[in-house]
Amino acid sequence: MDTPDQPTLRSARVRRWLAHLWREWTIESWRPIAPAFTKPEPLKWNDTQATAGWIGHATVLVNFFGINILTDPVLFPRIGIRLAGFTIGPKRLTAPALQFHELPRIDLILLSHAHFDHFDLRTLHRFNKDTSVITASNTADLLRWTRLRAITELRWGETKMIKTGSRTAGDIFISAFEVKHWGARMQRDTHRGYNGYLMERNGRRILFAGDTAFTDTFAKLRKYGPIDLAIISIAAYNPWIRNHCTPEQAIEMANAAGAQFIMPVHHQTFRLSFEPLREPIERFQAALRNAPERVALREIGETFIMP
Repeated sequence: MDTPDQPTLRSARVRRWLAHLWREWTIESWRPIAPAFTKPEPLKWNDTQATAGWIGHATVLVNFFGINILTDPVLFPRIGIRLAGFTIGPKRLTAPALQFHELPRIDLILLSHAHFDHFDLRTLHRFNKDTSVITASNTADLLRWTRLRAITELRWGETKMIKTGSRTAGDIFISAFEVKHWGARMQRDTHRGYNGYLMERNGRRILFAGDTAFTDTFAKLRKYGPIDLAIISIAAYNPWIRNHCTPEQAIEMANAAGAQFIMPVHHQTFRLSFEPLREPIERFQAALRNAPERVALREIGETFIMP
């Protein structure tokens, strides 16, 4: 039996994706956004512990022994290109578990790469100059119209120590590591970088992978020591498997890094691919059915306290 050639398959995918975007902008505009499963209560978190709450998509609020970190903050109803007061792009399926005014003081923002669903300028405009930012190489220029000024770009293998003046003052080490993705915000700015990050404080370590396809680079993280929690994306793999891993591959990479607990993110928030909405978390839980205690959380808004 004859099979379609690759250009034909790519054209079909593009047509299907354009139809999806058109539907997002027309019919989906009237769809209500579902509330988050539950709501974190960061004001009740203990500064002597490490606690993480999933706000939605790749946005995770971490209290790392008194230092508040926010990963890839995206809090508005739509992501995409902003034109004349409108945002052209996908609409949230699920609301963020916390609105901006409900966040605690943020000491550090981690930006993995410049894609619109991870690097949302409308959200980033809300933070002030006292907030430190770690971002990928060749992306700081995108922040020039925000109030953020304490910006550090990291390349793979580089580490930055951040001194904070938070209520529990102290240092945190952030190391950028290699993932398998891409960093262009638009079509031609392919010079932009893309990172995963390893956070270290008080002898504990949290991994934030950003976006990645399957890669063997996670094994290199074992040199830093045991990793307590891996925050890793598990969706948008159909048909984007070259840029996003499957749930099973996410677990394999977390295992390679030596992570004890795994927090699955980047699902149930935006429809960015064609797998069914609940499929990623169902596959993730099935793959860890013999070790369910390693699943840090399952739903948007849930909170995990590192033991």
